[in-house]
Amino acid sequence: MERLIPIINRLQDVFTIAGSQPIDLPQIAVVGSQSVGKSSVLENIVGRDFLPRGSNIVTRRPLILQLFNTSHLDQLTSNSKGNKNNDDEKEKEKGKDKASKESESTWGEFLHTGSKRYYDFNEIRSEIEKETDRVAPNKAISYEPINLKIYSPTVLTLTLIDLPGMTRVAVENQPPDIERRIRKLIRSFIMRKNCLILAVSAATSDLATSDAIQLAKEVDPQGTRTLGVVTKIDLMDQGTNALSMLRGDIIPLQLGYIGVVNRSQKDINNKKPIMDAQQAEKLFFKNHASYRSIAHTCGTPYLAYKLNQILINHIKKCLPDLKQSIHENIAELETEILSYGKPISMDHDMNNNKGALLLHL
Repeated sequence: MERLIPIINRLQDVFTIAGSQPIDLPQIAVVGSQSVGKSSVLENIVGRDFLPRGSNIVTRRPLILQLFNTSHLDQLTSNSKGNKNNDDEKEKEKGKDKASKESESTWGEFLHTGSKRYYDFNEIRSEIEKETDRVAPNKAISYEPINLKIYSPTVLTLTLIDLPGMTRVAVENQPPDIERRIRKLIRSFIMRKNCLILAVSAATSDLATSDAIQLAKEVDPQGTRTLGVVTKIDLMDQGTNALSMLRGDIIPLQLGYIGVVNRSQKDINNKKPIMDAQQAEKLFFKNHASYRSIAHTCGTPYLAYKLNQILINHIKKCLPDLKQSIHENIAELETEILSYGKPISMDHDMNNNKGALLLHL
């Protein structure tokens, strides 16, 4: 079943190159206001810092983030080396620095740069910024997506679409109706019935006023395809907790809510490793009196697992209609091609019957 996600990814790549999406693909769109921790959630899932950051709108084009687990490739490589190396070489391999090995086995590729591999995730951030400015200069918003694949043995196979964060105030050269434009862009994705919605909200604000939840409710009133993520749980006032949010008491969602703890701005400035942050997140839920009983259903690793399972099951559910839609599109295109007439062999017709060729044209 894991192979279903890469198949959808290939279709997504084709549609991006073609500049249109004639088929409603199963996908997960990430929605949230500025500064709710949307970028941090994505970076925690990947385990790397790679997204542009700033006080204003930094995600100005949809980012189609395709994650591929490569642990099976690492195993094959390890077995191959094991057959060739002697015992001394094996010991040397074991002694390699873990971080260095992980760096070598984790890389990113952009659809627009071909097969070029980016092992430095700072370069990935720079490329996202450069490609965004190329298509959407002067802080503009664009519907044209950026496709990024990340290969790593530490990620679960998953595809997420990071959409611009919602804002209410235009900055610099942005048009005064920037809020309407961003909401229109987001709606163009989440209004599709096969699009699952990952609605990110902050625990420090009233969930009933969450932009992500409100927009999700507009297109998914029953909450059947929306999964809520609650961030900044560790920043809540003393004596309060987010249990009512996580239980769905305030706004029920059939896919439920998952609480996470992101790195603080200080942690980010100090370049705290994401692995260390995830360990701190695990301890927070495990040791907190309010969340101890539900700690196993909180945190970034559980969120990634849940998303992987939801997406696989969603693709399986959509598969019959997807296949029918593909066949219908193929039939329409074949009919259109036939309407243009039979192919003309220029060499044959030009040499043997130029007059007939001219009349045919």
